Amino acid sequence: MCASEDKRDAQYRIERLRMVEEQLRHRHIIDERVLNAMLTIPRHLFVPQEHRHLAYVDAPLPIGHGQTISQPYIVALMTQLLMLQGSEKVLEVGTGSGYQAAILGLLAKEVHTIERHTELAACAETVLQSLNLSNVHVHVGDGSIGLKGFAPFQAILVTAAAPEAPKPLLEQLDQDGRLVIPVGGQWGQNLERWTRHGSRFDQEVLVPVAFVPLRGEAGWKTDGWNWET
Repeated sequence: MCASEDKRDAQYRIERLRMVEEQLRHRHIIDERVLNAMLTIPRHLFVPQEHRHLAYVDAPLPIGHGQTISQPYIVALMTQLLMLQGSEKVLEVGTGSGYQAAILGLLAKEVHTIERHTELAACAETVLQSLNLSNVHVHVGDGSIGLKGFAPFQAILVTAAAPEAPKPLLEQLDQDGRLVIPVGGQWGQNLERWTRHGSRFDQEVLVPVAFVPLRGEAGWKTDGWNWET
């Protein structure tokens, strides 16, 4: 079921401020644009009603179809790593609840987000539209191969773990564009940032993370975490 409006707006604003001050600033999230976006976007609207009382805790929450909304710190960290200035066209792989896309929508000129689950995509689009985020466009499809028709992207963010940085996503990066993605398997992943310089890609391995698997042609196969080259 899609998220819906809630009457506890004043309390949620207090919880959102606490989230920014205690969970983000104290953990080296220093980009003020990212912090302001996290303070602005009502995360509880992207959380199913039964989990809404936990919307601002520093933890992932289930949203259905075996997917989760990432913990606020990880959302902020991955967004900060993109180093957005406001003029970028961004691709997000794994729309999920739509929360990450909403954050990106406040920080970039244009956002394309792709989700393989039709129901999740529809719910996310409904909430995004309710927030008047007209620069965020939701697509249904295989995010592991990106959206070639809308490339190049100055930034790509992937919210599911891949066995390696997918070649189609690297190819869809603009010059000096950045890809932020968790890479690894069921028992361990690391957050990576890839930056394109001509035909060369610089790789940075950053911090351990835990994400659901990226399914698709350039991701994990649907039977467990098995993957074939």
